[in-house]
Amino acid sequence: MDVATPARNLRPPVSLRTADYDYTLPDDLIARHPAEQRDASRMLVLLRDTQRIEHRRFAEFPAYLREGDLVVLNDTRVIPARAFSDDRKIELLFLEQIAAPAAEDRVTWKCLVKPGRKMRLGALVHVGGVAGVVRGIEPEGERIIEFLDAVDLEKHGEIPLPPYLARRPEPADSERYQTVFAREAGAVAAPTAGLHFTPEMLARMAHAFVTLHVGVGTFRSVLVDDLAAHRMHAERFSISPETATACNTARRLVAVGTTSARVLETLGRPFYATGGSTDIFIHPPYEPRAVGALLTNFHLPQSTLLMLVSAFAGREFVLRAYGEAIRGRYRFYSYGDCTLIV
Repeated sequence: MDVATPARNLRPPVSLRTADYDYTLPDDLIARHPAEQRDASRMLVLLRDTQRIEHRRFAEFPAYLREGDLVVLNDTRVIPARAFSDDRKIELLFLEQIAAPAAEDRVTWKCLVKPGRKMRLGALVHVGGVAGVVRGIEPEGERIIEFLDAVDLEKHGEIPLPPYLARRPEPADSERYQTVFAREAGAVAAPTAGLHFTPEMLARMAHAFVTLHVGVGTFRSVLVDDLAAHRMHAERFSISPETATACNTARRLVAVGTTSARVLETLGRPFYATGGSTDIFIHPPYEPRAVGALLTNFHLPQSTLLMLVSAFAGREFVLRAYGEAIRGRYRFYSYGDCTLIV
């Protein structure tokens, strides 16, 4: 059993070195398919006040809620954003639809493309029989493509599974890579902590929804040695009047996923109905000001999401917990098990 320490006032010095947020994960612990049942995952609980770790099942999550808690979830819906050109030579990831600069019947998208050398300014591409022209190239390589008509992604696209799954989508992914409460289309990655919930589980707790459309930046590595030099990608979010009111009256906010946490921490109390984009980068020594507890999945080494979790529980405690999860053969990443920080 772990020895308790009064950690809240004895935190070790904060590190801003990217290399200090690293760990080694055996490849066979990557969950490449979902569990048979959504709520059948394991749950590693990190108790911050005592620095203890508990091994539980996700079905026990309600037992960690207090009177007056509000569980806040992200209701974004993943779109079938990955598509191929009609000649199969170009792979496109449709990131965000933007305003068309010309005729109203034209639709402009910001896309990631592979290979980029074939998609220079003025290059022509056809997707689902619709012609598109590269009108611009963003600093990080995204292409601004103007299509002559709407591309039917429901017919010609597929669910953009995370690259570390190393497989093409299967029929089951259309359902299982969506939360049961997904309703606002616009994400290219799922808010994976929400994948564990069933309608029956949600009915047992006070809950509310925010919307943050998860972008491809969630998978991007931190390429600088010093966290202070890293610039986060922006993601679109919104919060309704009903959710704002519920958050303001709750005793404690329990964020489901790093995406919900980023919305809540961007706004802070008092909450109000609004929308926009956030590029908040949460990492030590940041002290959360809105979120009191966090449910999340396991995250990639040296990722901004692992750094966010470290801001909630401390880098050393998080890495110790990850080490225990590896020894305990937990399943990692999008389709894997979860952690609860209280």
